[in-house]
Amino acid sequence: MAAPRRREARSLLAVLDTLLFGFAGAAAAWLAYLLLREGLQPGWPMLLLVVFWLLVAYLVLPRLHRILTRLYLPGYFIGRARTSDGLLGDPVNVALLGAEAQVHAAMARAGWTRADDVSLASSMRIVGSTLSRRSYPEAPVSPLNLFDRQQDFAYQQEVAGSPSKRHHVRFWRCPDGWMLPGGYAVDWVAASTYDRSVGLSLMTFQVTHRIAADIDEERDYVVGSLVGDGQGAAVDIIHNFSTGYHSRNGGGDAIETDGDLPVIDLRSIDAPAPTPSAGPPTTRAKRPAPVVFGAVVACLRGFVYLLLAATALVDPAALADLPAEVRGDTASITATALVAVGVVDMALGAATFFGRDWARVLVMLSCVVTIGVAFVATVRGGPELTLGAGLPPVGLSILVLLALTSHRARDYATRDRHHPIG
Repeated sequence: MAAPRRREARSLLAVLDTLLFGFAGAAAAWLAYLLLREGLQPGWPMLLLVVFWLLVAYLVLPRLHRILTRLYLPGYFIGRARTSDGLLGDPVNVALLGAEAQVHAAMARAGWTRADDVSLASSMRIVGSTLSRRSYPEAPVSPLNLFDRQQDFAYQQEVAGSPSKRHHVRFWRCPDGWMLPGGYAVDWVAASTYDRSVGLSLMTFQVTHRIAADIDEERDYVVGSLVGDGQGAAVDIIHNFSTGYHSRNGGGDAIETDGDLPVIDLRSIDAPAPTPSAGPPTTRAKRPAPVVFGAVVACLRGFVYLLLAATALVDPAALADLPAEVRGDTASITATALVAVGVVDMALGAATFFGRDWARVLVMLSCVVTIGVAFVATVRGGPELTLGAGLPPVGLSILVLLALTSHRARDYATRDRHHPIG
């Protein structure tokens, strides 16, 4: 009896997550409008136009793409990776047979460098390298998804020491028992493309690498580097694996291919045995940045309430600008209410940080209340939200809602719950 109830509760939470995901996207669009309106004023507020671009490019449009592509893109393998925004990414144009150690050994012997994982440090380093035109052979590649997960690893080769031009290939391990269309069994599939420059994505206006259109040339380059160096690798071609086509990838770059799929057999390559782990494997998921952001903001908001409570007791006159329903009839009542709200906010923030889904949901609902009250007041002719009156807390609530409704935050908090969107 308990199991069906748990399944029903998870289903209801999944529906709530979906609704909040869409609400956050709409709220972000509203925030973009408010920032644009503020930024069109002469003087220093025009700096808000940069914030407007960042919000639209990195939050609003990706959220919109993720909702729409979930509605019309199929969920099965179609030979294309997906961007983190849900858009169709680079085509799968290489397959491999062999163990992971053999793939690493073959790539290293062929002169490829393993790319760093995407992190704040590596992202800052590649930005600095691109602006200064310094070499960064291990520069990270943007994550693409296949089999509902990011690439397992990626390799690259810089061209003339420039981080803006490079050969690169992403690898995904195939699920157990999985076969390519047509019944071909392989261990790995990969997507190889050539970065020709740095520019803006045509789909989201984000700063990204632009790829060369002829991906078959890059595919043949990868195959040649692995097969032509005497390592003993063999290659077989699945002709017309997909119909040759012209299309665009997730950054809006034109791509063209003949549809052939080379299968590289690395099973005869000598590779060092995997290094044994120093301890038992851990199953603890890495805490995503959106979770940290949402939790920290909730804790800070609680801390501010505690400061206001202290101010109410020490200097009641300082709260004269607060609404009467918040200030209360006496300083002690106001302080008690503020302490209660502050403690709850900090507790929810801490629980969210440690991956408690109920706390994440409550923080999101509190943000919905803040956003909804402000929107209704504005629609009913109340004072407009500006930088000096109401916009910062509403904007922060929208950013928290976007963070905690992201797929990374939900996957971390729910672990095994399936989400229909995001």
